[in-house]
Amino acid sequence: MLINPHLANTSPPPVMEARRWLEGVTFPPDRPLINVSQAAPVDPPPEGMRQAIAEAALKDASAHLYGPVLGLPDLRSELAAKTSRIYGGTIREGQVAITAGCNQAFCAITATLAAPGDEVILPTPWYFNHKMWLDMSGVKAVPLPCGAGLLPDPDQAKALITPATRAIVLVSPNNPCGVEYPAPLLRAFYDLAKAHGIALIVDETYRDFHAAPDAPHDLFSDPDWDSTLIQLYSFSKAYRLTGHRVGAALTSPARLAQVEKFLDTVTICPNQLGQRAALWGMRNLDQWLAGERDEILARRTAMETGTLPGWDLLGCGAYFGYFRHPFDLPSDELAPKLVRDAGILALPGTMFRPASDPAGGHEMRIAFANIDSQGIADLFARLRGFAP
Repeated sequence: MLINPHLANTSPPPVMEARRWLEGVTFPPDRPLINVSQAAPVDPPPEGMRQAIAEAALKDASAHLYGPVLGLPDLRSELAAKTSRIYGGTIREGQVAITAGCNQAFCAITATLAAPGDEVILPTPWYFNHKMWLDMSGVKAVPLPCGAGLLPDPDQAKALITPATRAIVLVSPNNPCGVEYPAPLLRAFYDLAKAHGIALIVDETYRDFHAAPDAPHDLFSDPDWDSTLIQLYSFSKAYRLTGHRVGAALTSPARLAQVEKFLDTVTICPNQLGQRAALWGMRNLDQWLAGERDEILARRTAMETGTLPGWDLLGCGAYFGYFRHPFDLPSDELAPKLVRDAGILALPGTMFRPASDPAGGHEMRIAFANIDSQGIADLFARLRGFAP
């Protein structure tokens, strides 16, 4: 059987692999499964949004047809205006593309930047879907090990830049670590990328749950921001629209002309009902979203203040706590054992680092998108009683 070697050599989907650990395992009623493996809310969107989706499905015939490849003009314009308000810069509709989720935004953007044999710098621990796409595209992912506080160092990144480097990718708040990159650090990476004529891709999927009340950075204030900065965004986490697949990429009109080619051959257009839902949410759910943010910040506090002897919290924020575990067992063996012996499904650090990096064997990611403060207390209680 002939298979593209780039695809064949890409790691299997980590979340799907983790779900297979559940096969054949039963969870008694007094100890149900605690699933902290995926950073995706399982609750449906708020009722008003669901009603808007239903009305669009029933009354808007165009919602069932192909739409513009780069997304609904009203949604592009709304996102441009909101991003301008948040960051204090100027973003135009023509600098916004709507995509079938933020993962597709990353794939489309990197397809415009890098060809087989090119290089893209990814801080580690990295978001595994970014690494997987680069692998299957024949693009080399160059690891940039994070230092204290799980923050990447621009000077170390500079040393990794070669003539083949096309971009640096940052995720803030970070997946898998939860860490929020300070504005001066993002500015330093922006200046580095600009000086070397490469792109800075900043994935801000979780920006709606940022702890700081101020803008995460001021990069959009530069008049020519779109010559260097590419921002990725997702409506999935903000409005619980994961199944509707609605994301975005903000970049130059010239790059979007190339993105359009990619999107037209993959999905033709983003999900029409999902786009209408995202637009309705942006116009009607600011107060609701503020409450969601407050809840996530409360869970973050529970993660940071909970009692878990021996476990070292390396980073926390957005939906994530990233830990160094205290056991001799490597995390890729520990994680399936936690399912069987403690009823906990979590992802091992080996899924977020190069296979050659031993640090992954000592780390675990806890995604608290679907457990509240009491659920976190219950999780910690089980972990305190666990012995491999």
